[in-house]
Amino acid sequence: MINVLMIEDDPEFSQILSEYLENFNIKVTSFEDLYLGLSAGIKSYDLLILDLTLPGIDGLEVCKEIRAKYDIPIIISSARSDVTDKVIGLGYGADDYLPKPYDPKEMYARIMSLIRRYKKSQEIAEEPVESAFRIDEKRHEIYFNNEALILTPAEYEILTYLIKQHSFSVSREQLVYNCKSLKDKDSKSLDVIIGRLRAKIGDSSKSPKHIFSVRGIGYKLVG
Repeated sequence: MINVLMIEDDPEFSQILSEYLENFNIKVTSFEDLYLGLSAGIKSYDLLILDLTLPGIDGLEVCKEIRAKYDIPIIISSARSDVTDKVIGLGYGADDYLPKPYDPKEMYARIMSLIRRYKKSQEIAEEPVESAFRIDEKRHEIYFNNEALILTPAEYEILTYLIKQHSFSVSREQLVYNCKSLKDKDSKSLDVIIGRLRAKIGDSSKSPKHIFSVRGIGYKLVG
């Protein structure tokens, strides 16, 4: 059974979702009060569904604090559909952002996707990942096939983030948010940077070997 902690101030909504997920052996423990939810013991749950509209506190700051303390999949479920909230939420450590209203089927699919991803990540963490890329953070350099790449600050930040998420898809919003050198935070600038990185490692957008475009999400790095 998958145990999910849900912090949601709409009891009717949480009940509907809980009853649906129960059909798939997913038990949801829901709290309207944030502090009661946190006192329930996050470590005993497999995933957190977090609403942003919480009484007296900003859900984004809650997400940031939880991510700093716990390694748990976080899905933000919120009626706040502003893209800024989504970008900040993902930047603060949320793994997914699902605007309300949504079909419970979609939440189920996203829960299962995240659980699989985290399980795979834990398995990979037990064994060193062999890669053509190596980061030397002290020298602020990245090596490709043991040769140092000449990179701009933005290229270094984007490639570093992709390498650290090796073989996992990364959203465009996450890349843009985590690249402090992107002054305008424009996703079009991200495409330009990805193009330059591909050129520097001899990759191709049509038949890539390392940096792949993931339709509807963003990019992932392999190899």
